[in-house]
Amino acid sequence: MRVTILGSGTSHGVPMIGCDCAVCASPDPRDRRTRVSAVVALEAGTQFLIDLSPDLREQALRARLRRVDAVLATHSHADHILGFDELRRFNVLMQKTMPVYGDAATLADLRRTFAYAFSADTPRGGGIPEVALHEVDGAFELEGCTVVPVPIFHGRRLILGYRIGRFAYLTDCSAIPEPSFDLLGGLDVLVLGALRHRPHPTHFTVAEAVEAATRIGAGRTYLTHICHDLGHHDTEAALPPHVRLAYDGLVVDIA
Repeated sequence: MRVTILGSGTSHGVPMIGCDCAVCASPDPRDRRTRVSAVVALEAGTQFLIDLSPDLREQALRARLRRVDAVLATHSHADHILGFDELRRFNVLMQKTMPVYGDAATLADLRRTFAYAFSADTPRGGGIPEVALHEVDGAFELEGCTVVPVPIFHGRRLILGYRIGRFAYLTDCSAIPEPSFDLLGGLDVLVLGALRHRPHPTHFTVAEAVEAATRIGAGRTYLTHICHDLGHHDTEAALPPHVRLAYDGLVVDIA
């Protein structure tokens, strides 16, 4: 399995509009962060896209992404779904309707936000994404592998992370319910949200993420959904060896 971090930034992205801070002005390419998304490639060639970043077009071009077999949606905040319209291109490349998986609240928000795509009054013919929505309420089989949804809290809202084999992706996390820890044993790689050092009501701090990562015990943990408070070099230098910062374009191979 190969995981590519397409985007590692918070909802504003980094650099942030109108900001001249040291991180936003940094020449380090790892400090340029588009909005969060990832792609999981299986050995058979199947590829799952996690979330639909507003920067999906740019990310797909940079990663030379030509194949998406399904989309796993974590939740329906703007920085995770506003790349929805880019699925039109993958409809053409894949010659199929795109399956999109998410919880009931996320699917309802997709139908409302992108009502044109679900309306019988909208002309067809390549102008709209062709999708099939699938509600996630437990583990499911997808293209020959088992996908395990992992409920996590994003503030007071319960959203989904996902586990595929020995890999798990938990972005926008402020707390992990006790039953979800039971779903996260034996991981080789964990991708976990960590916004900044200062407390935030809907996101882990770096310290909180490190504490959760240590308890989960994955071989490697990569922190994502990073804001402009955290410069890559200095932040990573202070992390324990098993925890690193993700960055746009990071590729991680998992046995």
